[in-house]
Amino acid sequence: MTKLPDGRYVDDAPYDPEASLQQLERRDLDAPNWVLVWRKFKTHKLGLFSGIFLLLSYLMLPFAGFIAPYTPNERNGDHLYAPPQAVHFFHEGEFKGPFIYPITAEPDLETFQWKFIPDTSNPQKLRFFCKGDDYKLAGFIPSETHLFCAPEGATVFLWGSDRLGRDVFSRILYGAQLSLTVGLIGITVSFTLGILFGSIAGYFGGRTDWIINRVIEILRSLPELPLWLALSAAVPSNWSPVAVFFVISIILGILDWPGLARAVRAKFLSLREEEYVRAAEMMGAGSGRVIRKHLLPNFMSHLIASATLSIPAMILGETALSFLGLGLRAPAVSWGVMLNDAQNLASIEIYPWTAIPMLPIIVVVLAFNFLGDGLRDSLDPYQQ
Repeated sequence: MTKLPDGRYVDDAPYDPEASLQQLERRDLDAPNWVLVWRKFKTHKLGLFSGIFLLLSYLMLPFAGFIAPYTPNERNGDHLYAPPQAVHFFHEGEFKGPFIYPITAEPDLETFQWKFIPDTSNPQKLRFFCKGDDYKLAGFIPSETHLFCAPEGATVFLWGSDRLGRDVFSRILYGAQLSLTVGLIGITVSFTLGILFGSIAGYFGGRTDWIINRVIEILRSLPELPLWLALSAAVPSNWSPVAVFFVISIILGILDWPGLARAVRAKFLSLREEEYVRAAEMMGAGSGRVIRKHLLPNFMSHLIASATLSIPAMILGETALSFLGLGLRAPAVSWGVMLNDAQNLASIEIYPWTAIPMLPIIVVVLAFNFLGDGLRDSLDPYQQ
């Protein structure tokens, strides 16, 4: 290619009158569907970056204990409500590597609060691949190695500490394991019920369709938040955090399926009269095979986009329930449980870092929405 003075580009290759103009399009015509979807999805920058961010976030979950310098409930009684500590690299113009300034607590007799004074004359380097408190890698592999730790006799609170002296940064990493997983479990339950009942209603019709529609209308007419509160309050308080987590996930999934079922039903009503469906039935295909092999694949693009847009709603649902004290409870750690400790506005005004768990919730929900928009645009067969 040669660039002309006016900014245009000219192909230097000789002209071939025998070349087929459709040869350039042949690769696209023969490409599988996922290749075409990927090519289009790459042009949606927000969706692409959001997908990469979410992929890295979920890959990080099994290694949260390794990345976090502390365990989620590890307390430091001398550093209650300690402010965030910055990681420095240069001390008095000289490169020292990653280090922190130790902080000491001193009482303020005017405000009756503790003040944390950094000792800027004593830089202490962070320790890497060091031994700390025990944790379980991926939930079942015992380990005590952490990516980085505080220097001996010092602390490293990257995002401050809470009212019990627990590291906010470490708790956010551990909280992601529950807050990000609750959406996946909930969407599995929701999609299983939604596709099952929606496909049955749309394909068979008649009395079956009428019964399922009445159930959907009853569930959709119930106020969502009070229903969440009532079902969550019915969970026994003596259950383990793991049992409560799965119950909350199932509750969120059960309450979310009617909307998807109605969309699946409407699509099946229009597709069941298509010629290829009638041909499959005349060739002896059963109703289950027709639904799995012929109807659902034509609806898969909408299902994928709906899943990415439903997961953030379930994450927000768990956060709201835990914030109100009706979802996950301590000692379980989730972003909603952490926000439950930050309900006091006066405390947030004095210690604003206790509200930091709001930030990952906002970022993750926005990322899922951007990813859903990108997938919806890429999977739409009618969009140019």
